[in-house]
Amino acid sequence: MITERSKMTALRYMGWLTGCSVLTAFVSIIWQAFLSLQSLNRTTVLLSGLLAIESGLKRTAQEPAPRVAIGYGACTDLQINATEFLDRFYGRRIPIATSAGSRAILHNEDELLQSFAYYFQNGAAAERVMANGTLFKQLLGYAKVMDKERIQWYMGGNAPLMAVRFFMEGADVLLGAHMSRKLRPLLPKEIRLAGDEIPDDDIHIILEYQAGDTWGSYVAPRANRYILHNDRNNPHLRAVEQLTLALKEYHPQLLVVSGLQMMDMFSFNPGEREERLLQVQRQLTSQPNDTLNHFEMASYVELRLLQQLRQFVLPYVDSLGMNEQELANLQQVLSHGLTTLATDWNPRIAHTLDLMRQVFISLLEDHKETSAGDPDRRRISRIHVHTLAYQAILTTAGSKWKNTRAAAAKAALTAHRYVCKSQFINPEAVQQVLDDSFATSAQADAPRMRIGAASPVPCWSEYIEFGKQRQRLEVEICVAPVLVCREARKTAGAGDNISASGLAAQL
Repeated sequence: MITERSKMTALRYMGWLTGCSVLTAFVSIIWQAFLSLQSLNRTTVLLSGLLAIESGLKRTAQEPAPRVAIGYGACTDLQINATEFLDRFYGRRIPIATSAGSRAILHNEDELLQSFAYYFQNGAAAERVMANGTLFKQLLGYAKVMDKERIQWYMGGNAPLMAVRFFMEGADVLLGAHMSRKLRPLLPKEIRLAGDEIPDDDIHIILEYQAGDTWGSYVAPRANRYILHNDRNNPHLRAVEQLTLALKEYHPQLLVVSGLQMMDMFSFNPGEREERLLQVQRQLTSQPNDTLNHFEMASYVELRLLQQLRQFVLPYVDSLGMNEQELANLQQVLSHGLTTLATDWNPRIAHTLDLMRQVFISLLEDHKETSAGDPDRRRISRIHVHTLAYQAILTTAGSKWKNTRAAAAKAALTAHRYVCKSQFINPEAVQQVLDDSFATSAQADAPRMRIGAASPVPCWSEYIEFGKQRQRLEVEICVAPVLVCREARKTAGAGDNISASGLAAQL
């Protein structure tokens, strides 16, 4: 039997619990507000530091605009929400994501869905060819019947997007690409075009998704995109010859090669692809020593194409640009003759820097072994890796590349502005991904660098050893934090804009 005394004890106990709960909730709210204020303050400090570094890049009226030439190809991008598109037209037909989804060429709907699932669950960017032209047209038809506000049309292609960014950064630009009469007006009229007019542009379907988007049981760990194409113009690099002729009169300070990932094997007869890549090599080797050559990586899966790039392109460039997936892939090809599957979508800085060093050393050793018999070969002097959370740029000390710290800062700011689709950076709309410090290598006792008000973009010099004689080469490395958008508006083309802005800052 419950007594009056026990009732009073229970009420006091409940009151005590309620009071503790209210106090805990209040303390939690205060603590969360404190942490948010701290995060906002750190973001504001970093933003101020990045903007201050960027402001030092302004050219004087007396300085001539840098001359940049870039190839090849162009297309029209049809951007659509990935999960809405797939849910509407494929419903519950969701496959099990396995490594088989990493195949380079797709032939049917099952392969498409499996491929998308594989990269979606890893938050990895991917670009794949749909060899089945009938199915690709069907997919385009599906996309076009979506609500008009659900789809967006853009000018696409690595070269045009980089060309526009170079122009926005004050460069004089020559673009090697074929375009239709419909696409040409989207390119600033000041950009010179070397390439024929074509009746119709290739179309790429851009399946964009946000961090946290779900598709069946899969959850995207970050915002990214899956690109699907069935190109007829771009794989053949039809503008190479026109660009080569234009270069004889243009004399660029920088020549950029991009878009070679479009050279899927099913578009060529035996030997044709090698001949086209040989034309690219001749274009690179025809440039004088005072012209810098840059190669922009992309999503490659076919090992044979990567091996051909190592033979025809990589030995003749001064600079490489890539994201974290492409870096891991290139390192595996150079070191082990293998390609990788999707890798960590947010790798630690130490891991990325170690991979950059390995790629750098491999290319230096390739150059040392073969340069005597081929005087046109160039020694790599710059690598830029862009990730969700940071920009990392490595340059050889004493090279023609300048402003490495400013280039990293510029690239980081461009990443935010492009993905957020806003020139104004609101600290309250930013997510901080990096810690206050990082190790410069995964090796034991590696030095640590701090990111803060005193050093928003840490830079340091070190020596890299390579070759059997253990030659030493001094390099500078800079790492800039990216102010990550809480809500990504556009990821397709981000790498092209980031890489071009970093290059423009170093000319």
